[in-house]
Amino acid sequence: MTLYCDTAVIGGGPAGMAAALAAKKAGADTILLETSPQLGGILNQCIHNGFGLHIFGEELTGPEYADRFKKEIENSGVRVYTGTLVTSITKEKKVTAFNAKDGMIEIEAKSIVFSLGCRERPRGALAIAGTRPAGVYTAGTAQYFVNIEGKMPGRECVILGSGDIGLIMARRMTFEGAKVKAVVELMPYSGGLARNIKQCLDDFGIPLLLSHTVVEIHGENRVTGVTIAKVGNDRKAIKGTEQFISCDCLLLSVGLIPLIDLAQEAGAELKNGRLLVGENFMTTIPGLFACGNALHVHDLVDFVTKESSEAGLAAANYALGKAEPAKEYIELIPGNGISYIIPQRIAKNCREKVTLRFRSANVYKKGSLVLSDADGMLAKSRFAAMAPGEMLSKVITAEDIGKAKDFLRLAIAENEF
Repeated sequence: MTLYCDTAVIGGGPAGMAAALAAKKAGADTILLETSPQLGGILNQCIHNGFGLHIFGEELTGPEYADRFKKEIENSGVRVYTGTLVTSITKEKKVTAFNAKDGMIEIEAKSIVFSLGCRERPRGALAIAGTRPAGVYTAGTAQYFVNIEGKMPGRECVILGSGDIGLIMARRMTFEGAKVKAVVELMPYSGGLARNIKQCLDDFGIPLLLSHTVVEIHGENRVTGVTIAKVGNDRKAIKGTEQFISCDCLLLSVGLIPLIDLAQEAGAELKNGRLLVGENFMTTIPGLFACGNALHVHDLVDFVTKESSEAGLAAANYALGKAEPAKEYIELIPGNGISYIIPQRIAKNCREKVTLRFRSANVYKKGSLVLSDADGMLAKSRFAAMAPGEMLSKVITAEDIGKAKDFLRLAIAENEF
């Protein structure tokens, strides 16, 4: 079966739904493809609240947030294919997918929005010593077991990593009667939001052990405990600091990996491990756009929605012939204290303000954000605090973009005002 459309959106989570709605509202004939039997993505298992404050002005659970967009999708005219696995895309914007009802589907689109989200980093990527017993799960898998399947992964838990999913699962396991003995974090700071540390750990007396890691897993058929140790500045365990903690469950919250394989296979270029995009979220393949956690990991789904709506609108404009790829770009360079910036480049002919999204590489209590080019500083703004666990943003003006020649650098000047 061959289908034709203006814009094809791959991934039906919060990013994909927002992009599809924006594209459809802009007048593009839109197809939305999702692997799971229903739309919503990871939101379907996030039954805690805290979603929607920026978009709807009220606090919703993940399923409630997703449901609002599902209803919009149903009434929008977007053609939805759930239970559909996309196996390839090409730079000519041809999509190959399969599902049980239609078999092989080929889609010829004028633009594609790539919004497949992330996967969790597994134990195999960590090289932890010890046996391979049952009871070791990623935090997201444990969340699915508890919230969707109604099954407990363990009764005495240790959590490695302090990302937001790990923090939320510490609270969730406690609600269900489990004992969370510790959250162990390799870095000297938490990888999650400050509000989650307060609401999920501090409020329940769960210890957060910074600059620690799990060095060994014990148990044959089932986890019986883990050995943790302090780490030095080189992130290596310090001998003599080992401590055994008995448990029957180890949850891993050690990072998310954007699902970008299909985009790479189509020929999209990467920069610092992320898809290289411009200010309109177009990759290096004309007509292929990326957004949401497939582009970079977000803290709040509200920010995913806003970003993806912009990508969907840009994809529709491209498909309808209202926009063309830029010929020359200004490179955006992360300077001192900045780990990455999205977008990584801006069209030289851009005459609108652009929002930069970035994370700091360390914890900073105060200082200034400095925007500069080859000739020196263009803009400077103060900040009160920064931490790698929180995504930040900065708006740069069309005037500053117009002044820059080949690059713009964003950097942190600590304790400078």
